[in-house]
Amino acid sequence: MTLTEQMTQLAKQAKAASRELAKLTTAEKNACLLAMATALEQNAEAIKTANALDMEFGASHGLSSAMLDRLKLDDKRIAGMAKGLREVAVLPDPVGKILDERTRPNGLKLQKISTPIGVVVIIYESRPNVTADAASLCFKSGNATILRGGKEALNSNQIIAKTMIDAAKIAHRGFPEHAIQVVPTTDREAIPALLSLTQYIDLCMPRGGESLIRAVTDCSKVPVIKHYKGVCHIFVDAEADLKMAEAIVMNAKVQRPGVCNSAETLLVDKAVAEKFLPAMAEKLFSKNVELRADGATRDVLNSKLKTQNSKLRAASEQDWFTEYNDYILNVRIVDDVRTAIDHINHYGSAHSDSIVTKNEAHARQFLAEVDSATVYWNASTRFTDGGEFGMGAEIGISTDKIGARGPMGLEELTSYKWLGIGNGQVRT
Repeated sequence: MTLTEQMTQLAKQAKAASRELAKLTTAEKNACLLAMATALEQNAEAIKTANALDMEFGASHGLSSAMLDRLKLDDKRIAGMAKGLREVAVLPDPVGKILDERTRPNGLKLQKISTPIGVVVIIYESRPNVTADAASLCFKSGNATILRGGKEALNSNQIIAKTMIDAAKIAHRGFPEHAIQVVPTTDREAIPALLSLTQYIDLCMPRGGESLIRAVTDCSKVPVIKHYKGVCHIFVDAEADLKMAEAIVMNAKVQRPGVCNSAETLLVDKAVAEKFLPAMAEKLFSKNVELRADGATRDVLNSKLKTQNSKLRAASEQDWFTEYNDYILNVRIVDDVRTAIDHINHYGSAHSDSIVTKNEAHARQFLAEVDSATVYWNASTRFTDGGEFGMGAEIGISTDKIGARGPMGLEELTSYKWLGIGNGQVRT
């Protein structure tokens, strides 16, 4: 079987499964999800064994420590996947909602009803927990999903999907086994072959680095929901609580630097720069964070720090546009909130940005004028996540302005159709 034939078969199976999924009741879908969650926990050792093979492969192929962290599955993360499935099970079913209802003067009744999208392709890198998150959200919203993870996570992705499918088939005999499929090859040509099948595939959602997302967008003939990168900012205002600011910056940069909602740039108002930056830099240095700073920041740190630090470097123009996914943070001193907003709107990626301040007028200006999918006041950018937003597991984060924006949960995985109910009306 050729690669094109293989991808066509996957897509045809998914389309057929999507028709069967539409027949499942909410109770049946929830029973399958709960069985999947239990099965993941019961098969934790087998999942970790498969993941160890992927970790070994990743290390031997030069993955960074941050990317290896994204790849790793331990008991806590497997439990997190199961928890996500259970959270999705208790969420309201997004399918079949009446979104609008009206009766025309001729008596024709119209209803706008939420429906599944159909077949959704998810393309992602490193994080195998995405397999469970994406499959569960697509399943609950009535969509068949085709999963294409990175070659470094193939073993993990396959065993997670198989565990979920096997459990669902036992929980409900009507579960269509092709509702969840993993692309079985690591051949890069599989992606354009799959995304050319517009008669079967309805939507693609890539999750990963900018190069992956751009490559997918360039080759796809089906609609793509995307965010190219997460260049997220923390702005410490002149009227910030500086202890709060320190805690937020550390959380946003250090807690998990390999994810898209971690901070890549710290902006500091010049009025508090000399007071705030030295202690902040020392804390970041203690966690092995490299600072790439503008001249004003380097002047402050070189004059205030007791010793020179090799992790303090000059920032280039390109650095301000860069998503590192690593222990690197850009730092710039700015004149005021207006300058910070202008910097973010120019260099940012419209993902997540935060202001730390006690001044409500400054905060409201920032919230209104920063053109990003999620904007925070006195909170870490790390909250941009479907689970943290109460959506259960998340399918992805969109920085598009048409359709879904920000974390995408169940409702963002539905379309709609109009139902017309008449009693013989004809148009004149």
